[in-house]
Amino acid sequence: MKKLFLLALLTCLTFVSCSKEDTEKITDEKPATEFVTKATWVTNVASDALSSKEKIRQTVENCQNAGLNTIFMVVWNKGYTLYPSKVMDDLCSKPIAPEYDGWDPLAEMILQAHQKGIRVHAWFEYGFACSYAQNGGHIIAAKPYWASEDINGNLLNKNGFEWMNPFHPEVQDFMIALVSEVVKNYDVDGIQGDDRLPALPIQGGYDTFTQELYKTEHNGIAPSLSANEQNWVSWRADKLTEFQGKLYKAVKQIKQEVIVSNAPSIHPWAKGNYLQDWPAWMEKGYTDLVMPQHYRKTFDDYKTVLTQQLSYLQNKDRKKFLPGMLIQNGNENPSESILIQMIRENRYRGIKGEGFWFYEGLNKFPGFFKDYKEGKYN
Repeated sequence: MKKLFLLALLTCLTFVSCSKEDTEKITDEKPATEFVTKATWVTNVASDALSSKEKIRQTVENCQNAGLNTIFMVVWNKGYTLYPSKVMDDLCSKPIAPEYDGWDPLAEMILQAHQKGIRVHAWFEYGFACSYAQNGGHIIAAKPYWASEDINGNLLNKNGFEWMNPFHPEVQDFMIALVSEVVKNYDVDGIQGDDRLPALPIQGGYDTFTQELYKTEHNGIAPSLSANEQNWVSWRADKLTEFQGKLYKAVKQIKQEVIVSNAPSIHPWAKGNYLQDWPAWMEKGYTDLVMPQHYRKTFDDYKTVLTQQLSYLQNKDRKKFLPGMLIQNGNENPSESILIQMIRENRYRGIKGEGFWFYEGLNKFPGFFKDYKEGKYN
């Protein structure tokens, strides 16, 4: 009996010892490092960054040398994809933008970037815009009833961009199909919409389909003839919020780990002009990362906009927020001293990363990005 007691005691002590050791191992483990997005947008407009495999290699190398870890690569603009698309082929026999026929820029970017440890988000730049100064282009030629219309019954045109109707279920299905195609077929780290996804210029929504939908939901009352009437604005903005939720769900059902990010215009201007209510997207959990376009050339203007945008966030959403910053637009650049002030303001506000608009501006600030990579502004 005594031997049995000692054996039981020894077993108990061994269990306790092992449990204590295991606990120490667990508590000694360092928590996972939070990923801080430091990004730029790479487009094929006013840039040759995507014009060849060699240019893509150079683009990735330049981003790495600048201390960036994320590339938002355009995959949808001017009514074309920058990857071979069955969705577009089925719609209008335009599987890829003509200048990329025979190769796949998106696949090449992912290959090159991932080798350098850089993430790639597929950026659907044109969103619900179908063309620029092409009267709707090949998409509206194939599907005339997809057009969004202004109050005069004309194809909606805002600053040269021509728009599809984002309230039409076929148009919504088309956009979700484009995004889903990329998520299914490519090892992307994220997808992104911007100030055109989801969006519609406030002058739109007067096509027959949308007016009838509004009447159905308002006891037969037609939408206001004033595009700025508050109930009409909110109804359309809410419909786009619903679409953002559908898009988010579609992506997550394919690959849960893929980030859904947005780079809308600043609030409330975004809602009042393009029906983008991004604070609602965040509140409802329909986005993983919002990067409003804080594109300002002076520090005071930047600080004012940043303060304003932060005021629309709930505390739980602050980690989902990063500012988009201007480093080049056309041939214009802020001064390096102002850029440094902006970065320091971000850090002062607890913002650890940012997105730089756009890639071509990297080489205008070699000293700044050398310090940025070395962690001077962390």
